Amino acid sequence: MSALTFAEAGRSARPLHLVRKDDAARWIETLDGPARAWVESVGFRGAAGEVVLMPGPDGAVAAAAGGLGDEKDRARKRFVAADLRGKLPEGDWSFESSLDGADLEEAALGWLLAGYVFDRFATASPPKARLVAPKGVDAARLERIAAGEALARDLINTPSSHMGPSELEAAARALAEEFGAKIEVIEGEALLEANFPMIHAVGRASPRAPRLIDMRWGDAGPALTLVGKGVCFDTGGLNLKPGTSMGLMKKDMGGAANVLGLARILMAEGAALRLRVLIPAVENAVSGESFRPGDILDSRKGLTVEINNTDAEGRLVLADALALADEETPDLIVSMATLTGAARVAVGPDLAPFYTDHDADAGLLERAAREVRDPVWRLPFWDAYEPMIEPGIADLDNAPSGGFAGSITAALFLRRFVTATPRYMHFDIFGWTPVSKPGRPKGGTGQAIRALHRALPELLG
Repeated sequence: MSALTFAEAGRSARPLHLVRKDDAARWIETLDGPARAWVESVGFRGAAGEVVLMPGPDGAVAAAAGGLGDEKDRARKRFVAADLRGKLPEGDWSFESSLDGADLEEAALGWLLAGYVFDRFATASPPKARLVAPKGVDAARLERIAAGEALARDLINTPSSHMGPSELEAAARALAEEFGAKIEVIEGEALLEANFPMIHAVGRASPRAPRLIDMRWGDAGPALTLVGKGVCFDTGGLNLKPGTSMGLMKKDMGGAANVLGLARILMAEGAALRLRVLIPAVENAVSGESFRPGDILDSRKGLTVEINNTDAEGRLVLADALALADEETPDLIVSMATLTGAARVAVGPDLAPFYTDHDADAGLLERAAREVRDPVWRLPFWDAYEPMIEPGIADLDNAPSGGFAGSITAALFLRRFVTATPRYMHFDIFGWTPVSKPGRPKGGTGQAIRALHRALPELLG
């Protein structure tokens, strides 16, 4: 059985008492004499991640208690209950607690996410403890969310030697086949013929041909287009990155991974919408074919772009894909990209910065993010910075000098390519967990896909 699914309902399961720190003393008092003596003897106080195994009359483990910590612990860590899974022995368990609503859902989803391991290249075993889905949660929905998150993690964690543009295309094709979606791919020199000059320019230096992946699913309901940056490895191009900055560049297709993860959730639940997923998949390599600092590139939109840094390539490939998305004027366009270091400096790895011109949309997303514990933070499309992306000898500058407001100027650059569609939302994500946390092992991660999934019925309603 997959570690990302719940145990079968109706199976005999040992109780796992979820105990808040401020409620531990009261809970201990409810136990019978031997159990109370045992729990007190080991010093259990309900600290976050604390586990005590409770023996039955025969000496075998009959139950367990897991600490949820205090309010500050739960706010800082998220998925506190996920930390318990790997500390329990093999077998089926059931939650015993006063948790309900969003708190119960978070605990159950965290348990599933704690079952993720990346074992493609080395043996890794998921935790052996299993959970019977708690009453009051939609188990199938949580399993769909966990599967979408796992897809995003797998794609990001896969090294570029095994995840180039063609492999990213294969992953999209496998997803399309699973859910009956249609998919078209424009590759190599055909990109020029189809008028995607910036996708071609960024990817032409690599022997692994650039391409635009275009997947469609659903034929009724509001139209949603997801655009994900698929830079499968980023050397920086001729503005070569230093080695310390290049080590994590397998994750530079994290935007593509996240939109595919979100698409998987939406398709698996049969969402009533017309979904389109666009992924410009390239490798920003170095060769005699590399585009150069000082070049001026044409774009699908007709805007010209001066190249002042070849390491600001993600916005170039996204721009051509966004221009295509905008031609259909869907109800909502969402782009996701591991776009700027400036966003990481501003908000760190946990928060997903996002941009929108619509206050109501921002409010819906922020509320959804709080409900599902998937944090986002709104940054502004600050119109006063528009002149910073206008170099004078071309319509746009891909890397304004000065270093100020790097995430904002990148977002403003992208917005220039969405002119017909009334609603556009952009996410400048990190896509990586630097240090393992409950339910989020070190490595690739989904960001904002659960928040978007929760918010989309209202955003598109």
